[in-house]
Amino acid sequence: MKKQKFNFEYLVDVVNGFSPCMNDYLYVYDLKNDTYFITESALERFRLPGNLFHNVVESHALFTYPDDVPMLQDDLGKLLRGEQKMHDLRYRWLSKEGEPIWINCKGRILADEEGEAAFLVGCINEIGRRQEADNVSGLLGENLLKEYWPNMISEYPVALLRIGIDGFKEINERLGTEYGDMVLKEVAKSIEQCLEEGQSVFRLFADEFLVVDVKHDSVEELADLYDQVRKSIDVLLTLHHYEVLYTISGGITQGDAVDADYMKTMKYSEFALQEAKRRGKNQVYLYEKQDYEDWRKKRNLMNMLRRCVTDGFKGFHLYFQPIISKDEDLLYSEALLRFQDEDGTWISPVEVIPLLEESGLIIPVGKWVMEQAFTCCREFQKYRKDYKVSINVSYIQILKSPICTDLLEAVHKAGITPDSVVIELTESGYLEKSKAVVSAWNKLKEYGFRIAVDDFGTGYSNLQNIGELGPNIVKIDRTFTMKALSNEYESELLKHIIYMVHSIQLVVVIEGIETSQELVRIREMDPDYIQGYYYSKPCSGAEFCDKFIVSKEGKV
Repeated sequence: MKKQKFNFEYLVDVVNGFSPCMNDYLYVYDLKNDTYFITESALERFRLPGNLFHNVVESHALFTYPDDVPMLQDDLGKLLRGEQKMHDLRYRWLSKEGEPIWINCKGRILADEEGEAAFLVGCINEIGRRQEADNVSGLLGENLLKEYWPNMISEYPVALLRIGIDGFKEINERLGTEYGDMVLKEVAKSIEQCLEEGQSVFRLFADEFLVVDVKHDSVEELADLYDQVRKSIDVLLTLHHYEVLYTISGGITQGDAVDADYMKTMKYSEFALQEAKRRGKNQVYLYEKQDYEDWRKKRNLMNMLRRCVTDGFKGFHLYFQPIISKDEDLLYSEALLRFQDEDGTWISPVEVIPLLEESGLIIPVGKWVMEQAFTCCREFQKYRKDYKVSINVSYIQILKSPICTDLLEAVHKAGITPDSVVIELTESGYLEKSKAVVSAWNKLKEYGFRIAVDDFGTGYSNLQNIGELGPNIVKIDRTFTMKALSNEYESELLKHIIYMVHSIQLVVVIEGIETSQELVRIREMDPDYIQGYYYSKPCSGAEFCDKFIVSKEGKV
């Protein structure tokens, strides 16, 4: 059979003819003349010397990721020596910005009339490029949505509904990814079946879908759509005999929250979905600018706390508030954490403490509090040997850190004894009655630490817990105290609680006393100790020492 006659120019014309029909890059390598041609679209993506160049092997080293150059040169060498007829290699080229991009380069050797290898003709595609469609859900992907967005937003009033599957990770972990793929298909189908004219759906990533409405720009329409999809999924769960249970959450963005800036719009959309999940899941949430700003403020504060912890606990301060006996003698003080931001503004503990617990930063900050408080205790004991300091311990510290070891090391380092320390734990901390909490609680008492239940009268408080855990001290929260001062029934209730606590040989501290009138009435109820602004607001260690330790030797 007669050999087909090829020349370089002819092959270049052929690949140029096909190039507009393809997203990939076509190339021709003239092996004998050491010349390389690649379709012009590649110049927009890669750091190429041009779309036509010579010294092919050496030139490839200029735009190939350095670690991959030896592999490429070895493969090209085999082609040039006639040791192989096909080129099939996955490696990395460099983008125009110098970033590595994974490609799959395939090519076939074409022989000349003498049967010798003359040309390598092939195709290059990016194997790391995001897909334009999703084969699992059968939907178009976000890549195409990005392409459509400029025209879409300029021509229509767009509203968005972002849908996420609640607990999808657990589905994959328990039943496998194949079952998870089935769930994705069914949710996608449910959404598609509920769409009206002017609405389309795209698969974003993981378990998230985005409905784009270019006709209604209406919260009610998208909220109705969410309800329809949710009902459709309820039917599916029934058909599967509740083999798996899952719900969907939705976030709606429209109006000013949707504009030409695609990434900004997606940021608002993602916030809306996550806010629906934060509020309990299985519901739809409409984006509100104030909610977003509050969330950003919280996130910025969280980042600031991380920086300050890393920077030697910069901005953290320890203040002290006295706890006074009935005869107005100082029993001990409570060490209270305060935080001053990078601009010098004091941030409320009500904002700071939950973020420290949520992030786990309460563990290193808690150790810092121990060191600072116990060092101050040692100094105060030079004037008052019976002085004690109280610190707050979060249940997060008990569950996720070696709290007993940390406390023992801190008292040893400071040169004080465990009986100089009162550990305060809020009742919410042991609500779950986990074994770790109970074990740590008992060990602390065995080591000699005094234990206080903080904020009694709020949240989950009850006398049964007091009896089971056996603390040394019960602290009555100011909220409960104020009710008792303004309501006769609550007043009688507080008297009986104090009596019952005394009956099991525990000590009562009343928190939140601010006026002389409050003090008189509370004293009539016979608490052991009193804490509040009436005696002093929390103050720095130096001020506390001067005011309560040195100058007045503990007398108020």
